[in-house]
Amino acid sequence: MTPELFLDTGGYHRVAKGRHGFVMYNRFDTYIGRSIENYGEFSEHEVDLFRQLLQANDTVVEVGSNYGTHTLPIARLVGPNGFVHAIEAQRIVFQALCATIALNNLGNVSCYQVAAAAEAGHFFIPQFSYGEEQNYGGMEIDREISGERISAVKLDDLVTVSTLRLIKIDAEGMEQQVIAGASRLIERYRPFLYVENDRAAKSPALVRAIAALGYRLYWHIPPMFNPNNFAGNLENIFGGICSMNMLCLPRESDFAMDEFQEIQDYDAHPLAPVLQPMRNAG
Repeated sequence: MTPELFLDTGGYHRVAKGRHGFVMYNRFDTYIGRSIENYGEFSEHEVDLFRQLLQANDTVVEVGSNYGTHTLPIARLVGPNGFVHAIEAQRIVFQALCATIALNNLGNVSCYQVAAAAEAGHFFIPQFSYGEEQNYGGMEIDREISGERISAVKLDDLVTVSTLRLIKIDAEGMEQQVIAGASRLIERYRPFLYVENDRAAKSPALVRAIAALGYRLYWHIPPMFNPNNFAGNLENIFGGICSMNMLCLPRESDFAMDEFQEIQDYDAHPLAPVLQPMRNAG
């Protein structure tokens, strides 16, 4: 069983009607697109967490929105009087994101085609052939030296908010840069941070940078396959693959996450239990 195919463009883009609405996606995308095609959703266990964190009227900044698979449920959770700032660097993927938002008539979302970074500048997007199978959400743009030039901006300079509940960051190894560029927002509004951390070698520095801002950090490692998926498809095409994320709460917050594992050892990572001989003392 597959979700309802609403539109086949005849090229790499399709539109499916999934759990949270219409999604335009690349049918050759090996993770997100494949998940939408087979299940009508992507990493729904993360959405389960957002339901605990968000409520009506909240403001969210999402870095790495991709096709909008999480932008959609977040926008619905915060409601018409809440707001989502959705950021996606890749132009072709950004266009699909905008289509997703438009198809669902979401007036509470603004989309930006920029790269969130520690300082203003620029990065390069490689010239992909979007009709070939590839993980388009896994591109590390800070390694590219040529391609399509895009602006790099600090979140502090990009968005203007009067309140901020959550910053969600999926930036393919640039998470620490994004955090550095959001220092004023974080200091003023003390939002929850939901941060991808799947590069074991970069983990100690990222964990320390967030902890130094006065946050408690917890692992959140949900499996990509949801047996209760929208399509009712019981075939697990992802095996044991999980998303590797951290939920970070301000130390002054009384928000309880007792069922999560708090990060005590800043040098340990689930993908590499001991990265360095020196253990964290703080």
